[in-house]
Amino acid sequence: MKTPFNKYLYFGFLLLGTYQAFFNKDYMQAAASFGIGLAFDPFDPSQPWNERPTWQKIMLYVHLAIVAAMFGLGVGLNGE
Repeated sequence: MKTPFNKYLYFGFLLLGTYQAFFNKDYMQAAASFGIGLAFDPFDPSQPWNERPTWQKIMLYVHLAIVAAMFGLGVGLNGE
């Protein structure tokens, strides 16, 4: 599936997650939105992982770290 539609879904879920995190303070929903966005690879999904440039790998790892951070905030702040 080599269409730019993946990029639109990716950035749409990033915007939704950012809105949920900063304006609604709903970190669990933000983690879910960011995680769903990660499923829509903004780069060429037919390219194997080992052949991707390093900057693409770093960007996807940072995105995964943001998902983990939002999940941690959601779990940690649940008692407040």
